[in-house]
Amino acid sequence: MRLIDLSHTVEHGMVTYKGLPAPAICDFLSREASRAIYAPGTEFHIGRIDMVANTGTYVDSPFHRYASGKDLAQLPLESLAHLDAVVVEASPDRAIARDAFRGVDVRGKAVLIRTGWDRHWRTEAYFEGHPFLAADAAELLAGEGAALAGIDSYNIDDTADRSRPAHGILLGAGIPICEHMRNLGSLPERGFRFSALPVKVSGMGTFPVRAFAIVED
Repeated sequence: MRLIDLSHTVEHGMVTYKGLPAPAICDFLSREASRAIYAPGTEFHIGRIDMVANTGTYVDSPFHRYASGKDLAQLPLESLAHLDAVVVEASPDRAIARDAFRGVDVRGKAVLIRTGWDRHWRTEAYFEGHPFLAADAAELLAGEGAALAGIDSYNIDDTADRSRPAHGILLGAGIPICEHMRNLGSLPERGFRFSALPVKVSGMGTFPVRAFAIVED
């Protein structure tokens, strides 16, 4: 059994989405300062992070798009953990249409869309011209009962389309979305399990995750 990490590392000053602030990571209590609080020879570190929810690799719950949708705390573990999963290779075109899923059984599965766009992570190229899921493909995933949709691109939607159809269709069907994934090329096409667990926060629709796959050799 192998565990394969599919998430980006969150770092101080890292920009995930153009226009949103980067995380600020610092000490709340440094080891040096803690020595005045604890017994001699005992020290602790308490860190602090200030960030928007859309940082690093993250999961969107329906509440991200719909006020009446389930928030992070309401998502059942079964919708995020130990999911049967498949990898779908994206077409060369920017818009990934329903034909990319021809012959793929997506029902009840985490559908991870490999575009290779993660090669641009932490570069200016990452923010422009990214691959995205076309509305007809999102409708197929929703209609066929996919459990989760993930992508290794900047956004599952074309960011020039302000209506964000893929988000609307998938989250409207109760299908969580995992964006800014990485390392999907290390996975087989099928026969593995996928997990992406955010912190259980009430009243929020998005949060970073440690996304990973379990592959049995």
